[in-house]
Amino acid sequence: MTTALTAAERAQLAQRLAAQRSALDARRQARLEGHTRAEHAHEVLLQDNDDAPQRDTDREIDLAMTDLDIVQLSAIDDALQRLADGRYGKCRDCGEDIPLARLELEPQTTNCIACAVRHERGRPRAASL
Repeated sequence: MTTALTAAERAQLAQRLAAQRSALDARRQARLEGHTRAEHAHEVLLQDNDDAPQRDTDREIDLAMTDLDIVQLSAIDDALQRLADGRYGKCRDCGEDIPLARLELEPQTTNCIACAVRHERGRPRAASL
């Protein structure tokens, strides 16, 4: 059985989340070079490059990375909101305390290990060679 987080642990995790958010946002802004996502995609499309298929691939990878950053930023923002609301550190599914060690590894997590495993088992697996 785990115990609720102390105020010091919550503060430390809040700092970690804020630092992760800042780093992700800086990376996303650097990738977009001050443009909106749509403007950036258009810029990549117009690059002077004779290899149109490679340019298309580069644009898709770039947009996918930007999308991933947005998803991660959203998860961090959600965790910061849960901290503010007093719901942080509780499993979304079962309501049990999430162990500190898990929160230290993935501070934006919403599930305890048992519930996360249950979710993973319910997901289809990717094809392998």
